[in-house]
Order: sequence, then structure tokens, then C-alpha cells
Amino acid sequence: MFMRLSLALLLAQPCAAAELPGIPQFIDEMVSRHQFKRDDLVQIFQRTQRVQAVIDAISLPATIKPWPEYRANFVNDKRINEGLKFWLSHEETLKQAEWEYGVPQEIIVAVIGVETMYGRNSGRFSTLDALTTLAFDYPRRADFFRSELEHYLLLTREQGWDMFKVKSSYAGALGIPQFMPSSYLNFAVDYNNDNLIDLIDDPVDAIGSVGNYLKNYGWQRGEPVAVLAKVDEQARAGNLSEARSLASWADDGVTPSVEIANEKPAQLLDFTVADGKEYWLTFNNFKVITLYNNSNFYAMSVYQLADALRNARGLVSEERMLPGKTK
Repeated sequence: MFMRLSLALLLAQPCAAAELPGIPQFIDEMVSRHQFKRDDLVQIFQRTQRVQAVIDAISLPATIKPWPEYRANFVNDKRINEGLKFWLSHEETLKQAEWEYGVPQEIIVAVIGVETMYGRNSGRFSTLDALTTLAFDYPRRADFFRSELEHYLLLTREQGWDMFKVKSSYAGALGIPQFMPSSYLNFAVDYNNDNLIDLIDDPVDAIGSVGNYLKNYGWQRGEPVAVLAKVDEQARAGNLSEARSLASWADDGVTPSVEIANEKPAQLLDFTVADGKEYWLTFNNFKVITLYNNSNFYAMSVYQLADALRNARGLVSEERMLPGKTK
């Protein structure tokens, strides 16, 4: 019994990653493609660790929880209250980002709130260890994480970071908005104009970068995200997974619970709640949120937290004005 316990503890500890299959070939690619020095990369991977806790974490995603339990983690009084403080602290920046990118302030706040509790929980794993572990010892998504490891090495070179000191989520997501390295390189912006793009510690850059990310992935200014739907179970027919016009949904007994002026396609989603099923018609902007994190639970949590924040803030349409414009 003692020997089995000792072996389990040993396997749970980080171990050298240098011998993982694929690293020599990866080094070759980084040398030829990006002109890294081979000796530097060899030494880097000799210091890098394979971390079993990373494999354990990614193998047990939060979305296996039932919807009410998942939602309660993100849409609650604490996250609403902290979100209001964050909103008030960065009010002008959020107004500017909404004007520039078309993404409502509360959506940007909610994304940051769901991701890291407004920057408080940005990750405890070594980014280099996490990405190396997943790139070379998680076959299901090895190609994705190998690409992110490549981008991480490029990012640290561009930013002048010590790659061993940067912390992230178990999946290698970085900073206040939890950008993957490729997103950091492609969508992060210097929103406070200090000649430094800092998503690790700077909420202003994080706010602008979230807006920029969502806009680039197709956020449509002024368009809806989701609306509760009434469903006539007897009349409903057809494929519920396809995106269809509201008129088409109405023909099958599915109608928005409130009047909504929108002719663009909507998808019907259902969420299991305490007293049965809750139905939502979701639009393009909902899909865009899933491109930040590929989960309907995630996107609905962001939307509902944003809705709660907006209601708590009492934001009225008159406040949605261009920077510098007066009432």
C-alpha cells in the first residue's frame, strides 16, 4: 500500500519534458522557421517540466457540470458586485472601447469577469510547462497546443519576457482576459498608448483587446445576443440545431418571449434548469462569444452576467454616447 502511494505521488510530480517525443523536431522547426538558436532551445526544454496536473485539469472540463451549477459559478452576487467596481474604475476606457469596437461595455466586463474575476485569478501554472505538456503529451489536441507553444516562444521574444516566469491557466491562457499566445500576438492592443501591450497586469489594454478580439471575430454592433423563447412542444418540428429566421421558428411554435426586431438567423438552444427546460434563441453575437471559449455554457454565462451587470448598473441608452459627446 505504501509503495503504491509513493508511486502515485511520484507520478504526480513534475518531471523533465526534454525527452518527450516530438521536441527535437519542434526545435528544428523553430530554428528554420523563426531563426531561434538551437542551443538556446535545447537548454530551454531541458529546464521545462511535464506537469501531470495540467493533463488532469484539461481532462476534466468545467462544462461537465449541470447548467445550474456551472452558471452559479459565474453569475452570482460576488461577481456582479466586483464587476460593478471594475466597471466604475474603468468607465471611460469601456465607453471608448464600446464606441470603437461596437461591443457593449457590460459584455467586455463580463468576459473579463468570467475569465479571471476581473484579473484576480489569471493562473498559477508555468505557461511554458503547461503548453509543452499539452503539445507533446496530450494527443487529442496536440496540433493546437504545439501551435500555441510556437506562438508563446515568439511572444516572449517579442515582449522580452522571461519565459520561465510567466504564469497562465492550465491551458496556457494568459493574463487578465486569458488570451492564448496566438490571440495575444494577433488581437492584443496597446489601448493606453504607453508603447507596451500588457495583458498580464494592465486592465486598460485588456479591455481594448477583448473588444478588438470580439470585433475581429464578427461581433455586430447593436445586434442581439440571445433572448428567452417560448416553445409550443406540440407544434414544434424540424431541425432544432439549425439557424433559422424568427418567422421560420414561429411557424414551428418557437417565439421570442419579448418582441425583438431582428431578421437575422437564430439558433435554438435548451438549458436544463430545476423545473425543466429553458429555451433561448441565440444570434450571431452569441456565436462570437463561443469563439472566445467554445462552449454554449460559457457564452450564456457571459451573456447572463453582462445582463445582470447592466441591470445592476442601471445603464440607460442615453449613456451609450460617443466619447466627448454631451447630453
